[in-house]
Amino acid sequence: MASSICKHAAIAPSPTTFRSQKIPIRPVYLIRNGRPSASAAVHCSLLRPEYTPNHIPDPKYVRIFDTTLRDGEQSPGATMTTKEKLDIARQLARLGVDIIEAGFPASSDADFEAVELIAREFANVDSEHVPVICGLARCNKRDIERSWEAVKHARKPRIHTFIATSEIHMQFKLKMTPEQVVEKARSMVAYARSLGCEDVEFSPEDAGRSDREFLYQILGEVIKAGATTLNIPDTVGYTLPSEFGQLIADIKANTPGIENVIISTHCQNDLGLSTANTLAGAYAGARQVEVTINGIGERAGNASLEEVVMAIKCRGEQALGGLYTGINTQHIVMASKMVEEYSGLRIQPHKAIVGANAFAHESGIHQDGMLKHKNTYEIISPEDIGLLRSNESGIVLGKLSGRHALKAKMLELGYDIDGKELDDLFSRFKAVAGNKKNISDDDLVALVSDEVFQPQTVWKLEDVQVTCGSLGLSTATVKLIHANGDEHISCSVGTGPVDAAYKAVDLVVKVPVTLLEYSLNGVTEGIDAIATTRVLIRGEDNVIATHAYTGESVNRAFSGTGASMDIVISSVRAYVNALNKLLGFKSRLKTEDPNESKVMHTL
Repeated sequence: MASSICKHAAIAPSPTTFRSQKIPIRPVYLIRNGRPSASAAVHCSLLRPEYTPNHIPDPKYVRIFDTTLRDGEQSPGATMTTKEKLDIARQLARLGVDIIEAGFPASSDADFEAVELIAREFANVDSEHVPVICGLARCNKRDIERSWEAVKHARKPRIHTFIATSEIHMQFKLKMTPEQVVEKARSMVAYARSLGCEDVEFSPEDAGRSDREFLYQILGEVIKAGATTLNIPDTVGYTLPSEFGQLIADIKANTPGIENVIISTHCQNDLGLSTANTLAGAYAGARQVEVTINGIGERAGNASLEEVVMAIKCRGEQALGGLYTGINTQHIVMASKMVEEYSGLRIQPHKAIVGANAFAHESGIHQDGMLKHKNTYEIISPEDIGLLRSNESGIVLGKLSGRHALKAKMLELGYDIDGKELDDLFSRFKAVAGNKKNISDDDLVALVSDEVFQPQTVWKLEDVQVTCGSLGLSTATVKLIHANGDEHISCSVGTGPVDAAYKAVDLVVKVPVTLLEYSLNGVTEGIDAIATTRVLIRGEDNVIATHAYTGESVNRAFSGTGASMDIVISSVRAYVNALNKLLGFKSRLKTEDPNESKVMHTL
């Protein structure tokens, strides 16, 4: 049956060859002092081979290289704070990813600090599985030195360096000859190895549109220089699955020394083919795949971790030659939710695996089949990715429920909350339960997201009061509390209650920003639904980044989310949280050299 296929397709064929991993009984997101518990961030579900940079003992094992914190963060408005990046890195480790690309250390001091902090986090972790921590670097000494300084603290550090190899990139962007590009790649890989880094990945940017013979040549040279992984990027999402699979097969057949390295894929989603191309590459011989949670990334995004992993788990044995990964799929939902909340990038309802409708059945024919046997219309069990069906839960919460019931219910949803976090969540829960008869799982997830998945507090919303209607201007009064304990109250008028409240907040915070996006949604049906708000802001004096492709200067944008049964309170919470993220990021930039270039880049 389909469910049994998906459950057993990823079992390692030779357990005696590998080191075993601990298997948690249920997917639980541990929260201690406002962040995931480090002790919970390091378990994965499957047996995996011992890690050697350029060799995998089992030819059927596929390494998962997650670049959510580097490529994913470059999505417009997805800027994350250092704390948020560290939280996601811990969750990725619990998920069982093999390599975490933590960032681009040379782009700014803030990015350097985040990568260094993540590397130190996984320097002395007491666990059987410790992920490789990787830093991106262009092919120049400064970038490579900066990357090594950030990742060298990790137990398993890696430098990932790249240079463009397509004719259009070499001619118009690099303005270099093919011979110069080969020499630059060879010398910079050798330089990375000379620093003491034994794990060096090289990427020929825009490989999908590069000349094959030139690819074989440059890849052969970087192998001789010491590269351990060769990543083949379809940078602009141009190739079809048959073409990309053939590209990997050709590289495997024609590159001198290829047997001494790992082949990797990095597929963009411009034509909606990133997952298909990634699977085609793996089937053709790639044994590392680069992915992001929820598929976030530059332009149309990247190959989605959850799609690639579940495709391999569900069809690996029958259709992909027995390929498997070391991912504990029961932590997928929590990783997806965390990235959604921290990045501010909402998941479309019909998104494969993690979308709200992924396991919903409305058609009468489908419902009839599901009632008779779930495998009639579900090839994956929702429990396999850490999702529990609400109608299978035995706990129903209401206004008389206590802390223990709330804690037990949150455990069912995948959250283990204690201490102040539980107290704060319980207070919010009681306030909602007093005004709403039925509290759904979605309501609880919205509340915990509003309490837990938020940036470090600079300003806290204490109170808001508005007067509005058709008889005059709307007015708003807000009380904000600064991190130092000072209370500030301000009043303002506006064209509506939200506009007036935002202007009142601006009078207190005194940071000029532009509101780029505003969206409001009901979590559930009914007039008493909790409202969730997402805003996107950009500071007028914000940090400037230079996009490596276009050379244009761009301002970072910051997102914020809020939740409340009152749409105005929800809106103000989101606005204050976005301001907190902006202020937290700016505070880290005060020590940076203002003349130092801030560079964003994608493969």
